[in-house]
Amino acid sequence: MGGRPASGARAAEPGRAAVRRTAVDPVKALMHRHRELCERAVDPLEIAAGLEAHGVTDRTATRFRHRDVFSLAEEMYARVSRGDTAPRVTVPATPRVRAAWVLRALLPGVLCAGAVTGLRLTHGQTRLIVAALGVLAVALAVRAALSRGPLGATDRPARPTTAWTCWLIAYAALGDGLLEAALSQGPDALPTGSPADPWPLAAAGVLALALSCAPAAWCAHLFAVRARRRLAASRQLEEFAAAVRPLLLATFGLFLAALTALLALSAAALAEPAGYAQILTLGGLLLLARLLTAHGFTHAPVVVLATAATAEAGALASVFASRLPGCGFLAGPVDALASTWGPGAVPALVCGAGALALLVHSARTLTRASAHATPDRPC
Repeated sequence: MGGRPASGARAAEPGRAAVRRTAVDPVKALMHRHRELCERAVDPLEIAAGLEAHGVTDRTATRFRHRDVFSLAEEMYARVSRGDTAPRVTVPATPRVRAAWVLRALLPGVLCAGAVTGLRLTHGQTRLIVAALGVLAVALAVRAALSRGPLGATDRPARPTTAWTCWLIAYAALGDGLLEAALSQGPDALPTGSPADPWPLAAAGVLALALSCAPAAWCAHLFAVRARRRLAASRQLEEFAAAVRPLLLATFGLFLAALTALLALSAAALAEPAGYAQILTLGGLLLLARLLTAHGFTHAPVVVLATAATAEAGALASVFASRLPGCGFLAGPVDALASTWGPGAVPALVCGAGALALLVHSARTLTRASAHATPDRPC
C-alpha cells in the first residue's frame, strides 16, 4: 500500500518537470504561441514588429526577462533560426526608387494637363467627347499609379475607397459651382466646361491634384525609407514611435507645400481662382488615406472618406430639398456658411475635419513597428 503513492508521485514527476521548465523558460512558451512568426522571420526586427502587432509591449517584455521587445525578438530569432549563435540585426529592405513607379506617378498629371488643354480648345459636342476621354484616361492613370510602388496597397485585403474618392474629386471640380448656382435657384443647364459658364469647372484644382500624384509617391517613398531606418536603429517601441511621429508630420507638410506650389501654378496658367482651402484639405485627406492603406490600415480611410463624401452630398441635397414647400429652413446652415466664407467653405470644412481625424489616427498607427515590417512589393 505504501508503494502506490510513490508510483503516482513518480508518474506526476514529468508533468511537474514540464511546468518547472515552462516557468524557468517563459520565452519558450511565447515562441510556441508565435511559432509561425518565428519560423518565417528573416531578421529579429520582423519578429519584434510581429510581437508588437499582437500587443506585446516593452513592459510585457520584462515578464520574459528582457528590457524591451527588440531584445526579446533577438533571442527568439536566435533560438529558432541560428541556435546558439548570436543574431545579426539587419536593416530591413527598403523600397528603391524605380523608373516604373516614377513614370506611373507622373502620368496622371500629364494626361490631366492634356485633357484640360483639350477642353479649352474645343467647343460643343467635341468638348464633351474630350471631357469623357480625359476623365477615363486620368482615372486609368491614377489606378495604375496606386496599384504598385510607394502608394500601392499591401497584400492584405483592402476595403473599397474608389467610389468615395471619385465623389470627392468630382465635387472639387464641379461642387462649388453647383452649390453656388443652387443657392441662387439654379442651375438652369448642365456644365459645359467653359470658365465663363454659370456652373464653372474648377479645372485648376483638379489639375493640381493630378499633378500631386508624383510628390505624393515621393513623400510616401521617403517616409517608408526613413521609418525603416529608424526601426533598425531603435531599441524600444516608444523610442521608435517618438522618432517616426515627427517624420510623419514632416512628410505631410512636405506634400502640402508641393501641392500648394502646383495649385498656384495651375491657377496662374488657367487664370482661375486657386481655392487653396478646399484643395489643400482634400489633398491632405487623400494622402493620409493612401498612406494608411499602403501600410495595411484600411478601415479608417474608408470610414473617413465615406463620411466626407456623404457630408458634401448632404450639403447639396439640403439646398435642393429646401425648395420644397415648408422646407426652406434646410438650406439655412449651408447658406450661412457659403454667404460668410464662400461655397468652398463646405468642402474645406468637411475635408479638413477628415484630414485632421486621419492625421491623429496615423500618428498612432503609422508609428508602430508592425506598420513598417513588411517591405513594399517590387514595382
